[in-house]
Amino acid sequence: MSYLDLTIKEIHEALVNKEVKVSDLVKEAIERCKNDKFNALEETNYKEALKEALELDTKEVPSDNYLFGIPYVAKDNLSTRGLETTAGSNILNGYIPSFDATVIKLLKENHAIMIAKATLDELAMGGSGKSGHKGIQYNPYDETKNHLIGGSSSGSAIVTAASYVPFALGSDTGDSIRKPASYAGLVGYKPTYGLISRFGLFPFTVSLDHVGYFTRSVDDAAILFDYLNKYDERDYTSSLKERNKVYPLKENKGKFKIAVLKEVIDSIKDEKILNDFNNLVEKAKEEGNIVDVVSIDSSILKAIYPAYIIISSAEATSNNANLDGIKFGNRKEGNSYQEVMFNTRNEGFSELIKRRFVLGSYALMSENQEEVYLKAKRVRRVVVDKVNKIFEKYDCLIAPASPTTAHSLSEVSDNLDDTYLIADNYLGIGNFGGFPSVTIPLGIKNHLPFGLSITGKIFDDEKVFEIAKDFEDILGLKNLSTITLSTKETK
Repeated sequence: MSYLDLTIKEIHEALVNKEVKVSDLVKEAIERCKNDKFNALEETNYKEALKEALELDTKEVPSDNYLFGIPYVAKDNLSTRGLETTAGSNILNGYIPSFDATVIKLLKENHAIMIAKATLDELAMGGSGKSGHKGIQYNPYDETKNHLIGGSSSGSAIVTAASYVPFALGSDTGDSIRKPASYAGLVGYKPTYGLISRFGLFPFTVSLDHVGYFTRSVDDAAILFDYLNKYDERDYTSSLKERNKVYPLKENKGKFKIAVLKEVIDSIKDEKILNDFNNLVEKAKEEGNIVDVVSIDSSILKAIYPAYIIISSAEATSNNANLDGIKFGNRKEGNSYQEVMFNTRNEGFSELIKRRFVLGSYALMSENQEEVYLKAKRVRRVVVDKVNKIFEKYDCLIAPASPTTAHSLSEVSDNLDDTYLIADNYLGIGNFGGFPSVTIPLGIKNHLPFGLSITGKIFDDEKVFEIAKDFEDILGLKNLSTITLSTKETK
């Protein structure tokens, strides 16, 4: 196992102790990316990454900078100056931004090294890893390429799970980090809304979008949070709340009040997932934690998905109106402004995106707003109020992050779905309320991981990390990857 297969914290220690050079890490990360078999990448940054690595080799590694020389990959809906950024779409083919997203800027300032951009579902509007312009992203735990990784942050999940890099940036609008993290055996973190800047993130649904990331340990997730949790005057939703460091995490084992959502558990049929979850609950109780089953009316939980689709489609319709072929992007010619715009959008968007825009336009029409868009927003408020009521008594809400392991290719479609399965869609709670939420590995079935979701109160990110760390210690699945699977798999 190479240094690249270790956690951020472990790699940092090796760099400080001069056991490995930055250029060695970057060269291996580039080589692994070049050998990618799962269709994870968009534009690469190999030349600049190696140049920066060689420069860092000449410097002393700061003992207090955990990101110094650490290679990473960024989701391709985060703006990168001078590097093509397409958001997985044809309409943005060839678009090269003139500025960096704030999270990219912060990582540069701390000398983390971006190796490449990760592909995604088109404009981040998908949950499968099938709808981007690069084609299907495959789950690296299945060499036969019969299973998906989930989306929309599909490429970012692959590069972290397959150990190309120790972390990757993503974005989460409904579960777009946390669901792939479940299928990839990763720690997938979505912060409290407003704590990590969204400046430079191509907007999908501004009221739901969060910038987050994938790591292979809770400690690494906490470390990254400290570097990215900064106020940004360029992001009008950036919180003014005072920032405090969360790492190193406090040990509060046995002191948490934990709520288990009954309706989610009742809707899961997989015995392996249920057994592993119940075993975790029993061990948490043995430590001294209070764990109670709580309930939210199933009709409210079933309304999460349709409310999400209406709100997200409406906001996406507005946010992407600038993709018209006039200002920037992959322009298609025409004899008039209207014809250029029609040709560009008609050829540039897939059928999935067009359907979402049609639905969004319908919801925003003045005659429909009351019965469609505003009703969906009221559903969102009901859901958030119910969860906040639970948080009056409990520190967090937990359940399996998904009712299944990763889906096979034939099981998933990005077509709009009317089944409204509770366990498949409840992670949207975290986006509806802006709550901090994390997925960590819960277990492994038939060589495929599945995860645990932990959601906490707004601005209580530190406690969410502490609970996640406690559970990670109980489960013993820290630093799970395709490289380490054989040493961690349980029967």
